[in-house]
Amino acid sequence: MFNGKGILRATSDEDFRAIYEALMPVIYKVAYNIVREGDIAEDICHDSLIKMTEKKMEFPSIDDAKYWLIRVTRNASLNHVKRCGRERKAYAKALKEDTRKVDTGEEIVLKQESINSVQAALEKLPKNLRAVLQLKEYGSLNYKEIGSILGISEGNVKVRVFRAREQLTKYIGESDVYMP
Repeated sequence: MFNGKGILRATSDEDFRAIYEALMPVIYKVAYNIVREGDIAEDICHDSLIKMTEKKMEFPSIDDAKYWLIRVTRNASLNHVKRCGRERKAYAKALKEDTRKVDTGEEIVLKQESINSVQAALEKLPKNLRAVLQLKEYGSLNYKEIGSILGISEGNVKVRVFRAREQLTKYIGESDVYMP
C-alpha cells in the first residue's frame, strides 16, 4: 500500500484501491446523511475521489486521506443541497406548482413529519454545532477525527457535540418525534 517513503499516493493504482476500499463507506455515509439520496451521494463520493486523483494528492497515512476526503465530500454535499434548494424555489415560483403533500398513510406521514422536524431543528443549530453533530452521528467519527477535520481540539469537539445535542432536544422535544 505504501511506497518506500511511507506515502500514500492517489495516483498509484494500488494506493487508490486501498483508499477507495477503506474510505468509500465512510464518505458515502457523510454524503448520504446530508443529501438524503443514494445516487447523488455516490456521485459526490466519486467526484471527491476523482478530485483527489486529479490533484495528485499524497497522504502520510490513511487517516490523513480520510480527513481530507471527508472534508471535500462534506463541502460538496452541502453545496449540492444549497444548489438544489435554490433550484427548487426557482421551479416552484416559475411553475407555481402545488406543494401540498398527499397522505398515503398515517405512519408514512408521521415518519416524514419526524424527519422534517429533526431536519428543521438541525438547521436551527449554529453552523459550528451542526457540523460536529453531523460528523459525529452521520459520519460515525470519533472526537479526535472530527477535531482533525475541523481544525479544533478534541475537548472543543466534545463540548460542541454536547451543546448541539442539548439544543436539538430543546428544539424538538420528546413528544414531537414519532418512533414506530
